[in-house]
Amino acid sequence: MSDTVKSETENKAEAPSPQTPGFRAEQETSSHIPVRPLYTPADLEEWNYDQQAGYPGEFPFTRGVQATMYRGRLWTMRQYAGMGDAEESNNRYKYLLAQGTTGLSVAFDLPTQIGMDSDHPMALGEVGKVGVAIDSVEDMERLFNGIDLTKISTSMTINATAAILLALYVAVARRQGADIRKLSGTVQNDVLKEYIARGTYIYPPEQALRIITDVFAWTNESVPDWNTISISGYHMREAGSTAVQEVAFTLGNGMAYVQAAIKAGLDVDRFAPRLSFFFNAHSNFLEEVAKFRAARRMWARIMRNHFKAKNPRSWMLRFHTQTAGSTLTAQQPENNIVRTALEALSAVLGGTQSLHTNSFDEALALPTEEAARIALRTQQIIAFESGVPQTIDPVAGSYYLESLTSEIERRATEYLDKIDGLGGMLKAIERGYVQQEIQNAAYEYQQKVDRSEAVVVGVNGFTVEEESAVPILRIDPALEPRQVERLRAMRLRRDKKPWEAALERIEEAARSGDNLMPRIIGAVEAHATVGEISDTLRKVFGEYKEAVVI
Repeated sequence: MSDTVKSETENKAEAPSPQTPGFRAEQETSSHIPVRPLYTPADLEEWNYDQQAGYPGEFPFTRGVQATMYRGRLWTMRQYAGMGDAEESNNRYKYLLAQGTTGLSVAFDLPTQIGMDSDHPMALGEVGKVGVAIDSVEDMERLFNGIDLTKISTSMTINATAAILLALYVAVARRQGADIRKLSGTVQNDVLKEYIARGTYIYPPEQALRIITDVFAWTNESVPDWNTISISGYHMREAGSTAVQEVAFTLGNGMAYVQAAIKAGLDVDRFAPRLSFFFNAHSNFLEEVAKFRAARRMWARIMRNHFKAKNPRSWMLRFHTQTAGSTLTAQQPENNIVRTALEALSAVLGGTQSLHTNSFDEALALPTEEAARIALRTQQIIAFESGVPQTIDPVAGSYYLESLTSEIERRATEYLDKIDGLGGMLKAIERGYVQQEIQNAAYEYQQKVDRSEAVVVGVNGFTVEEESAVPILRIDPALEPRQVERLRAMRLRRDKKPWEAALERIEEAARSGDNLMPRIIGAVEAHATVGEISDTLRKVFGEYKEAVVI
């Protein structure tokens, strides 16, 4: 292309666009990365294929962690579900399995997440509302009634009480007569992001990290195919972070966990292959694709160069993706089907290992069966109709996408350098630095929405005066007293001596430094509850008090 022709082409690309709502002459991604009108080979002059892309299944894994990616096996299609009590959730799981989901993903109610039994005074009104209520091994057994745990992969979104819920899962598998070494799945177990963005923490960070590393050590020996943690950027993105912040703060948390495990005496190449990650698939389509590729490349270099891991599996960033709940709108909720489809496609093009697609009615309530089915069908249409999985990493080599991937990596690395200068992720969290950065990003975005500089279809643009009602799922108000009654009946009939002895052994291990997992498993098998085990640990570890960020 001659200089003259190139100049004319660039001039055409620079021509003003129509004055549609939200149009700005200067375009940028959600992370404030400027976007030029046109990208050419000149944008990749310093780009090196071997160093920055490479082959799938090989360092630096930019193009995917498996050599064959979806030509060998599709991503696991999960649908995050949990509502009311164990029976209701069990019915939903069986429905989803019958509809073709290939992995279960469990949502727990707020009391379960923060280590309170359903009859705790502070649990009043929250039992079974945002997930399933689990108090004891009997609840967990009802939750998975009729489901062979060795034949399904289960992801549990649980953090402060992750060790207890994993113990309950293991106890149920044993009741089924299963070999627990054949269990596969993931426990989120990521407490650091709770201090940053979500709030379902219990213990101070140092003690929380001790429980997490106990899970690492026990699971590596006893349940080798289980992912011991799902280091989560999802909730930070839901709190308002940019894509760059999501990558930086997630990998920063990951580095803190690796360092804590090494400090506890664990061999990095023993536990690192079972680390997993959890990212958000947001609305800026190409930025999201680039984000996933940048995160994978950065983690490979961090693990190989910083932590000196030798096993290539330790370098791999394997991740689950969920479409962005924060992009769902109560206005014109059917539009959410389109949003979810685009976000899911970005995750697939980005090389995710498993995926949850949000239901279109989730801005209003927990999803109905019909809405959950549409969400699952969205994944199935991408898998079996779109043609996208037919070739590995079809977006590689795009002038824009490769430039954007490198720019996200550069900006995320700057954040990690800043965090290192503050003394690491724990210090950055304690000082409120990470929280403040996310709050600032959320505020800036909301200002853009308020000024209509960022258009949300159906909210501040393309609105309608009247909208038809959407059927929503309602939780039976009789559920909470029924759950409380069952809990109290279980306490009355359990054998008191084994229960008391099991809780004493947990307290002894918490004080001595012995691994907590065998003691917690023993306690749940003796019918100790989630709240009782959490309270035993509270006695030793105390509770975390949130630092106020101004």
